[in-house]
Amino acid sequence: MGKHDDSGTERFHERKRREKEHRGQLPGQDEEPLPPPVEPIRSDAKPKRNDPCPCGSGKKYKQCCGKKGS
Repeated sequence: MGKHDDSGTERFHERKRREKEHRGQLPGQDEEPLPPPVEPIRSDAKPKRNDPCPCGSGKKYKQCCGKKGS
């Protein structure tokens, strides 16, 4: 019965070793924390058809995000 107890202890320590090794591989353990999120710029007014698209594509709103059916 003593041998069975030793194998359980060995399995326990092996599992703890693997868990510790796995935690060391996770991102963020030794990296700087991320900066706080930036609040997006919001506009209450909907863009007109010929205004530049607010998504930043450089197209007119009517040719980009303002197309009917999309």
